[in-house]
Amino acid sequence: MNFESLDPGLAEYAPAMHSALDPVLDAHLNPSLLQNVELDPEGVALEALPVQESVHIMEGVYSELHSVVAEVGVPVSVSHFDLHEEMLWVGSHGGHATSFFGPALERYSSFQVNGSDDIRQIQSLENGILFLTKNNLKYMTRGGLIIFDYLLDESEDMHSLLLTDSSTLLVGGLQNHILEIDLNTVQETQKYAVETPGVTIMRQTNRFFFCGHTSGKVSLRDLRTFKVEHEFDAFSGSLSDFDVHGNLLAACGFSSRLTGLACDRFLKVYDLRMMRAITPLQVHVDPAFLRFIPTYTSRLAIISQSGQCQFCEPTGLANPADIFHVNPVGPLLMTFDVSASKQALAFGDSEGCVHLWTDSPEPSFNPYSRETEFALPCLVDSLPPLDWSQDLLPLSLIPVPLTTDTLLSDWPAANSAPAPRRAPPVDAEILRTMKKVGFIGYAPNPRTRLRNQIPYRLKESDSEFDSFSQVTESPIGREEEPHLHMVSKKYRKVTIKYSKLGLEDFDFKHYNKTLFAGLEPHIPNAYCNCMIQVLYFLEPVRCLIQNHLCQKEFCLACELGFLFHMLDLSRGDPCQGSNFLRAFRTIPEASALGLILADSDEASGKGNLARLIQRWNRFILTQLHQDMQELEVPQAYRGAGGSSFCSSGDSVIGQLFSCEMENCSLCRCGSETVRASSTLLFTLSYPEDKTGKNCDFAQVLKRSICLEQNTQAWCDNCEKYQPTIQTRNIRHLPDILVINCEVNSLKEADFWRMQAEVAFKMAIKKHGGEISKSKEFALADWKELGSPEGMLMCPSIEELKNVWLPFSLRMKMTKNKGLDVCNWTDGDEMQWGPARAEEEHGVYVYDLMATVVHILDSRTGGSLVAHIKVGETYHQRKEGVTHQQWYLFNDFLIEPIDKHEAVQFDMNWKVPAILYYIKRNLNSKYNLNIKNPIEASVLLAEASLARKQRKTHTTFIPLMPNEMPQVGDLVGLDAEFVTLNEEEAELRSDGTKSTIKPSQMSVARITCVRGQGPNEGIPFIDDYISTQEQVVDYLTQYSGIKPGDLDAKISSKHLTTLKSTYLKLRFLIDIGVKFVGHGLQKDFRVINLMVPKDQVLDTVYLFHMPRKRMISLRFLAWYFLDLKIQGETHDSIEDARTALQLYRKYLELSKNGTEPESFHKVLKGLYEKGRKMDWKVPEPEGQTSPKNAAVFSSVLPL
Repeated sequence: MNFESLDPGLAEYAPAMHSALDPVLDAHLNPSLLQNVELDPEGVALEALPVQESVHIMEGVYSELHSVVAEVGVPVSVSHFDLHEEMLWVGSHGGHATSFFGPALERYSSFQVNGSDDIRQIQSLENGILFLTKNNLKYMTRGGLIIFDYLLDESEDMHSLLLTDSSTLLVGGLQNHILEIDLNTVQETQKYAVETPGVTIMRQTNRFFFCGHTSGKVSLRDLRTFKVEHEFDAFSGSLSDFDVHGNLLAACGFSSRLTGLACDRFLKVYDLRMMRAITPLQVHVDPAFLRFIPTYTSRLAIISQSGQCQFCEPTGLANPADIFHVNPVGPLLMTFDVSASKQALAFGDSEGCVHLWTDSPEPSFNPYSRETEFALPCLVDSLPPLDWSQDLLPLSLIPVPLTTDTLLSDWPAANSAPAPRRAPPVDAEILRTMKKVGFIGYAPNPRTRLRNQIPYRLKESDSEFDSFSQVTESPIGREEEPHLHMVSKKYRKVTIKYSKLGLEDFDFKHYNKTLFAGLEPHIPNAYCNCMIQVLYFLEPVRCLIQNHLCQKEFCLACELGFLFHMLDLSRGDPCQGSNFLRAFRTIPEASALGLILADSDEASGKGNLARLIQRWNRFILTQLHQDMQELEVPQAYRGAGGSSFCSSGDSVIGQLFSCEMENCSLCRCGSETVRASSTLLFTLSYPEDKTGKNCDFAQVLKRSICLEQNTQAWCDNCEKYQPTIQTRNIRHLPDILVINCEVNSLKEADFWRMQAEVAFKMAIKKHGGEISKSKEFALADWKELGSPEGMLMCPSIEELKNVWLPFSLRMKMTKNKGLDVCNWTDGDEMQWGPARAEEEHGVYVYDLMATVVHILDSRTGGSLVAHIKVGETYHQRKEGVTHQQWYLFNDFLIEPIDKHEAVQFDMNWKVPAILYYIKRNLNSKYNLNIKNPIEASVLLAEASLARKQRKTHTTFIPLMPNEMPQVGDLVGLDAEFVTLNEEEAELRSDGTKSTIKPSQMSVARITCVRGQGPNEGIPFIDDYISTQEQVVDYLTQYSGIKPGDLDAKISSKHLTTLKSTYLKLRFLIDIGVKFVGHGLQKDFRVINLMVPKDQVLDTVYLFHMPRKRMISLRFLAWYFLDLKIQGETHDSIEDARTALQLYRKYLELSKNGTEPESFHKVLKGLYEKGRKMDWKVPEPEGQTSPKNAAVFSSVLPL
């Protein structure tokens, strides 16, 4: 209904729209209506108003049956009879909804729909009620619970809705379109254009949609295409209401007069068969509402705002005797509705009262209504008696009260034992007739069991299922094999759930609340993430790697240094090692050792991750050692060799990890051969004796280091292969002791389990009765901490379980080249003195720094996690505090843990793989300063890898020495990508797509444009990146990259390596330039760069309003710069220049960010224009130069 054209007296009631907060009665309210009515503190009537006994309802004649207060003083905006239940719904101008049950108008429910806007239409559905406000569509249950809340655009002004079928809805208002909404998916499916000023009333028949406009017109539209078929120009002023029945359309409204709009007492009636007007119907009231009430004839009910109601035939004459009066409490009637049974009429007035008129004493609102569900009454104490003599009588007839006491049926465990049902044996007939083909047996079905009958599986004792190879990780297989050990949630394999926005809306902070950076696991061969973290948290290794830079294209030390730099910059955001793993896949030795997993093997878990990570550990230490031994200073990257770690002899990796040894071979002839060698790590060698005797870890480690074995070897004295005794003696101990555990079978796992049990029994015996069952301490225990005897608290039982590994080891070199190894505790340090004093005598103490463990899962191969003791220097840089703490690193999940958790290995699901021990006070022996090895010379001119490139094809001018960027300089950046692996996705049963693994992208072109100076807009980097990996999609339409552009043999572009261009961008980041571009977050992610947020100026976010869509660069350029870009393909130079111009435009519109309110208005205009254009740039009419656009030549001579 058009409220703007109603009686101007409505303006008096605008202040009363929120009067529900004040229970004071309005002066216009009739006090007699409120007799015997309670008002709650909010002013809402709690009981329906009783009808007086003297009221007599005459059959067939409408009379008032009941009046009720919905909300005191707040005008009723809409009323609606429920189409499924005997209920009347009322909405108010204050956004409050109330429902009344039955003709007695008993209050059923009352709740707030909108806090500020009035309710403009109500529509009942089978499962709930639809409420339409100005820019909101809300679907709620009849009790007031929200099913969905659909927010429309802020600029919308909705007035009407129409349910076209059970799941489709049309919504219209004072705008130039009508929205079609799917109620199943709660999404906008269509947008139909209508003429201004919009549609306020909608009706439907089996032939047309009828749309009423405030201009006074009624348009008839096709049911399928929504195109206008006919149009009736009913009134010259405005349309108030209309209704359709059969072949007749009747409308009421306002006509234009010299003094303004006047209510027209002629109803316009149209014949829908001939599509023309018939004789207007003159009535005796000022019509504001009208409805067809077809009973025996097609009667019309015409209602005025003052409360007059007249019934007449649309093709006859109106009789003044057919007028009756509704007595509203307020001066105006605001709403009117007719029930589906035509037996009841509902009126709502401006004072919040609802009047029900019926034509019978006991009317029904619907021909067939379902029963209304009411709240359950309270249980009465009186319960029906039970006859105990009947065996089939259910005992559940008596409800059991909620109690915290033990029930009779809760038998204690000592008096009960589980008795599972055993599975029956295989039928003897099946075994007799079975024929084997290979290992599969076939037999005819003897038909002794029902179809699809499955026997119960008997759960035997845990020992039978406690197999080392069968244990699965929880969450996969937990339901199928519930007897398996529950893996703690933080140890489970973490996966990234991708949405339409990719990773933008994935909450990484939920998994990592620290400031350390995790690593993403979706990249191929990312199983080594935990070992990368271990190397990073070794302070000498971190500093050494970041000081290294060489000219090799694929150098693992360089790429690891770049990754460590990203981990340094991150403040809790995850990083990805894509460039490092890309270089790793190109190393021939890695492929030869089987370290590169195929995608199918990685997904199915065919590889043994424990063995794989131990081989990877040996490989990476060897590779880094070799990379560091290259002492040649690279010419391309000057200053890279000036590291404080470099020496003329062995590499620093060798100094840190290498252990010098003597290998002695003693033949039985007495000949002895001694050879010197070195190793970067040791492998544990377990004793053959598997008895339950105690065997310290220190003893096993000493046996593994000083290995003695009998083997066949060549003897120079005997000149043939002879049985020899080979022994290994230590000359020099490493600073970092690396141990591969080699727990690869049940034999080694049983040994660890057995030794942990023996150590647990000895610890219990040692502490006696002092040990506690939990980690909680009494007040007396805390008081003892102040004394020297109380410094060492007794551990709890939970801390001693599954522990065999010591936190510290003490090693001593003897005079006869022997080695003494023993477990070391804090109590030993108090007895023997600090470790620093003993180092002078060849005694060293090693502290456990990291453990890498394999979390078992027989079906997926499990996962790898690391426990790492993070040192003081890392906490000082990240958090500004000085302390040490153990953390669990599970890809992008990082969580602080208790130190005992790092050495507890439940062999059912948590198996040790790698151990790292470091010497105490290790950091004091090395220079830990990091000197950035990347110098400005990387930005100077360089040769292209392409053989066919000529200078005339050059698209950029390199920076001159006097143009070197400074802190805060602007650089326009854009990048283009190609696809290496397609996205892996699945379709769910509901038709939605779920991304399993995203597509793997590789950067193909990087462009940097000068952002200031005389050469502003001219690129100084335009590198095409050569790739050796197979490209599955060049994305030419979006990237402009064509097949052959990245091939050095046939490309005519300026082709470089990824490392060369990466160094240029790293140098720009390190000096502090500000990058301007569109969608830079994805660009930096694929390039694998971590850029501080204050150095990124992204036009995607500069021209974006909260909770709105992102706008493309093409549309922004057309709207603000009058530029039409990205015609056929994308060009990174053009995109980078456009982003720079848009940033200048942003500064101009926002006055350098000082006037956000004025810029907000500009953005609202931008979004309004975008919706009208459907975010599409119009096609160019001619090849004219766009205005306000700087024109640059695409070919720049050098």
